[in-house]
Amino acid sequence: MKANLINIFEKSVKEAEITIENKIISKIYIIGKENPSLPYILPGFVDAHVHVESSMLTPSQFAKLSVVHGTVATVSDPHEIANVMGVQGVEYMIEDGKRVPFKFCFGAPSCVPATIFETAGAVVDPDDVKKLLASDDIGYLAEVMNFPGVLNGDPDMIAKINWAKHFNKPIDGHAPGLRGEAAKKYAEAGMTTDHECFTYDEAKEKIGYGVKILIREGSAARNFDALIPLLAEFPEKIMFCSDDKHPDNLVEGHINVLVKRALALGHDIWNILSAACLNPVLHYNLPVGLLRVQDAADFIVIDNMTDFNILQTYLNGELVAENGKSLLPDLRSSHINQFNCTVKEAADFAVPASSAEGPKIRVIEALEGQLITQLLIENYKTDGEFILSDIDHDILKIAVVNRYQNTVPAVAFIKNFGIKEGAIASTVAHDSHNIIVVGCDDQSICDAVNLLVEARGGVSAVGFGEKHMLALPIAGLMSDVDGYEVAASYTQLDQFVKTQLKSTLMSPYMTLSFMALLVIPYIKLSDRGLFDGEKFEFVPLSIQ
Repeated sequence: MKANLINIFEKSVKEAEITIENKIISKIYIIGKENPSLPYILPGFVDAHVHVESSMLTPSQFAKLSVVHGTVATVSDPHEIANVMGVQGVEYMIEDGKRVPFKFCFGAPSCVPATIFETAGAVVDPDDVKKLLASDDIGYLAEVMNFPGVLNGDPDMIAKINWAKHFNKPIDGHAPGLRGEAAKKYAEAGMTTDHECFTYDEAKEKIGYGVKILIREGSAARNFDALIPLLAEFPEKIMFCSDDKHPDNLVEGHINVLVKRALALGHDIWNILSAACLNPVLHYNLPVGLLRVQDAADFIVIDNMTDFNILQTYLNGELVAENGKSLLPDLRSSHINQFNCTVKEAADFAVPASSAEGPKIRVIEALEGQLITQLLIENYKTDGEFILSDIDHDILKIAVVNRYQNTVPAVAFIKNFGIKEGAIASTVAHDSHNIIVVGCDDQSICDAVNLLVEARGGVSAVGFGEKHMLALPIAGLMSDVDGYEVAASYTQLDQFVKTQLKSTLMSPYMTLSFMALLVIPYIKLSDRGLFDGEKFEFVPLSIQ
């Protein structure tokens, strides 16, 4: 193969002939200076932190879509399926990923369940983490989101960290908003990365403590603009990641989009490629080739270094994508799940006015493009007997339904979804993946929930006499249907929510999925009640 070889190590571009034998690069012959008439070849892109499950696709289907955009590997935290299925779920992801040549690096989930304040489907204890880390299939200890446990010396949390150190595997951090001595202590416990920074100052401070920063741009959390200035200052400390990517967004682009955005901002090409290609491979010791002799033949071919359009993607010397079309097979997968709740009634979601003894209630404020929320104190609307959604002021009812056992739903109120009619619901609800729903009235909320109960997982929307659903039969998180078909179905559902139900959010389902994520401040809802993420305690609905 003759092309312009982009050598990130030497920061050079030269015409070269690359010979591939038995899946590796056996020879690189440098012909001379750059030849603009030839395409350009460079190492493939790596997503340095992603939950594959959030794409609603199995690993093999995720790979099928990703390679089109030049992604050859991911650092993948199977935390989502582990919260539903435990170690069995982690093993499922590993085995399904092995069916394609894509380079998945799975981690050992460190926080299952994420907190003791919610009901998950499984527990991954220190012994489980030890067994996982001992395997060559596990590359790191996944995001340690229980930073209070680290700071307070929780025995189980410390044991998991120590096993990662024992096996000499990196430890991913997760400490949104943590600053000062607490952040320093957390980093010194062994954290090597953080993908949860949402301000420049926070990220720069953590770099000072020895932590590498992953600039995240996903379907809900978008921190690229705030953090990209760090690339020029600390190019060896920066990586790109998506964290959570819904299927419609994955069809549109992946890490390649961040590369183009950084180029458009005038960042140095070598710093960009270090973050997109080189730094993750070196940090996590990934088995991904970097265009050196005896490396695996993993690389991408682009048209030029200005437009950066992906022409081809190769894995182990195999052409897996060309001219925007994936060449990976369309594979079906086995189905595993855990779903034990029964259908609900509208009355299950009613909130008696007597439950708000004060004149005001706590309301969750969802924020566009952020996982964090704000606490609002608002007046509430009532018919005298029950507290109602206040559609005129965009204060809607939100509920979390335990999917692992039959219990009474937890109900609260939320602002900024903008829905004017009906309800939306999902079993993709970080971290425990119970059913989460936002809606305008109890009947709509109940109908949206029951669609998911009957299907044993998925995303749904109801309104104007219509009922829509995308089934996710694998752990209530994923589908093994062709990834492009899933993306098309999700797009239709998303458009119904925006155009008919009038949601004002850019990604309503992704935002919904994080409203039960207790480890991200400031106020969230678990299946057990309204939760203060700063104080790490439950709080009542009403303000006295």
